[in-house]
Amino acid sequence: MAEHTIKNRYEIHKLTAKHLPWAKAIITHSNVFHSPLWPAIYPLNKTQRAYALFSACDYMMAHQIASGLSYGVFDTQYKFKRADSVATGGALYWDAEANPEATGEELLNQMDFPLVSIAMALDQFDPLDEARLGPLVEALPFYADLYHEFDRLDTREAASWKATAPGQVMLRNGTSTRADYEGAGVMKELAHFLMRRGAEEGFRAISIECLHDAVCHVWMNPPDPYKARLIVQFNINQYKKEDESIPYPDVDQLASRVFVELK
Repeated sequence: MAEHTIKNRYEIHKLTAKHLPWAKAIITHSNVFHSPLWPAIYPLNKTQRAYALFSACDYMMAHQIASGLSYGVFDTQYKFKRADSVATGGALYWDAEANPEATGEELLNQMDFPLVSIAMALDQFDPLDEARLGPLVEALPFYADLYHEFDRLDTREAASWKATAPGQVMLRNGTSTRADYEGAGVMKELAHFLMRRGAEEGFRAISIECLHDAVCHVWMNPPDPYKARLIVQFNINQYKKEDESIPYPDVDQLASRVFVELK
């Protein structure tokens, strides 16, 4: 049974282990080919990077699904492309060995399943093991630099944001919508659902890092009675490395950390 219905067509469901490859494909394809940030930083060898990221994000995505806090939007009117997909309710047909030079469009067509948008999350009190994120950082090296910069610029006292027990602060970590469903309005609906559900489950706040202006806008403008605060914001074209060099002067994209108070 759906947790929430959008426009009499889309349904929000909690993600489970069976959705792991689909969720990995969505976040990989969205980030490598359609993000306002990552294609600008890594414009070459996108297909090889996509295959690498798909494998590298397995631990991060599985941990967030296991948290029970990650949700997805499913299209109830989805038309399957292959008969094999109908039998299983959906399937992913990526194959790095058989199709190493696949285009972004080909990879999208091989995502033959009704999951169209995801919102990944975890409990701050049960964080990701950084030691297991090595492959992810290898696939997207700037990922680690980005989060170090967020933490460097975040001057809050720990007591104001740090969880002391489970069920206090939720970390949103991964918002992606398939390219063929962008503009359908599901991202905003899913974000508002997560705020309401988090409040119902007793969380006092949700923290999210946004690398897309539309995502930042949604989280900075939550529905009443929730309140959003912009904690950190910097432009990638102003980011400086330790040697004071600016590695991405042409990447005009804001990176934001937003804290939404639910109570």
